[in-house]
Amino acid sequence: RCTLVLLLLWAACWMVVSALLFLLHRSVFSERCTDEKSHRILARLCLDYSSGALTGDLCEDLCVAQKLVYKHCLYYDRGKKVIQADWRGQPIILKSKKEIFSSYQHLSLLEEVETHNIPETELLLMVALEVKNVLGLELSNNTMGPLWIRKKGPRWKAQVASMWSLLQQEEYIYFSLLQDFSKHVLRIIGSCGHFYAVEYLTAGHAWHKTLFPLENVVGPSLAGHRSRVRAIVDIALSFLDMVQHFDNDFSHRLHLCDIKPENFAIRHDLTVVAIDVDMAFFEPKMRDILEQNCTGDEDCNFFDCFSKCNLKIRRCGAQRANNNLQVICDKIFRRWFFPNLRGPSVSLPLQLQLQKAVQECAEPGHGVTAGHQRTLKSLSELYHLLRVTQQELQRAD
Repeated sequence: RCTLVLLLLWAACWMVVSALLFLLHRSVFSERCTDEKSHRILARLCLDYSSGALTGDLCEDLCVAQKLVYKHCLYYDRGKKVIQADWRGQPIILKSKKEIFSSYQHLSLLEEVETHNIPETELLLMVALEVKNVLGLELSNNTMGPLWIRKKGPRWKAQVASMWSLLQQEEYIYFSLLQDFSKHVLRIIGSCGHFYAVEYLTAGHAWHKTLFPLENVVGPSLAGHRSRVRAIVDIALSFLDMVQHFDNDFSHRLHLCDIKPENFAIRHDLTVVAIDVDMAFFEPKMRDILEQNCTGDEDCNFFDCFSKCNLKIRRCGAQRANNNLQVICDKIFRRWFFPNLRGPSVSLPLQLQLQKAVQECAEPGHGVTAGHQRTLKSLSELYHLLRVTQQELQRAD
């Protein structure tokens, strides 16, 4: 009898707590990705467009001509909305960090003076300050071309307001600034208000046997084991190209702090593309993020980026202790080169060499200088072994 009473009491408490949680956190449940909510979001976007609050080069096709058509909702994540659509027969992805245009910080200058009277130099300065605030970078005026709207017209106020909402989204700034310099980031197609459109690529998945759906990028011809191995080797080489590119080809190193298959995709030519850069930071911003108070090394971990705790001053070092290549070796290359290359396609000695190189690459270094030297060695060794693997596969054909 006592047990029954306790069970009933526990059940009653559980129901009360569940009801309270539902009332207090309804927003959690509202973040479920549904077609109905996505249609409402786009309808609100078009309502703001028709009222003159926002504009963009895709608004007419979305809201009037119906040439940009909703397909389905991909995901909502901490306010971020990601929607698949079809634009003039081409699949695209619509993205926004927030659902509603008015949720973005308003540019007070638009209300203080007539928009046409705002000097272009003043607007450029505000854009530069916003980019510095978001990315931690100081950009020259000629670098900000992709972010800057020069054509004045009847919707100039809406243009500036829309531009300002886009500038509050780190990912949009990254893609806009880098798309002319990098083949490893998504191409921006256009925008409408606070939503921007990027090319559609199929993301990887940790549960997928090869991490990326190879049949989607190269076709069903990859059914054979040797063909899959050849594609994996080509993609691995593209990952190494991306690592070198992000380390050396910009004014500051670009750190990727959330490396997983879901944040990358593969183009038809097997080029690796970073499709989610919400957790990517150039060196100045990375140093600001890492340099925090600490009592141990575990306090200096920021997702896939970490530094060491100086116990004397109880501060994390500003210098990242690991790097992009180490995390890629750990989270991606291990999955490929430990089980999946086994078979007649690649000789056993070469398989073992690759496995050893990946293992050494994935291990964190001791000290910044020693770690950097070891990373360069790992990069060179992996390039060499993967190219030898390519040659073996070609000879086997």
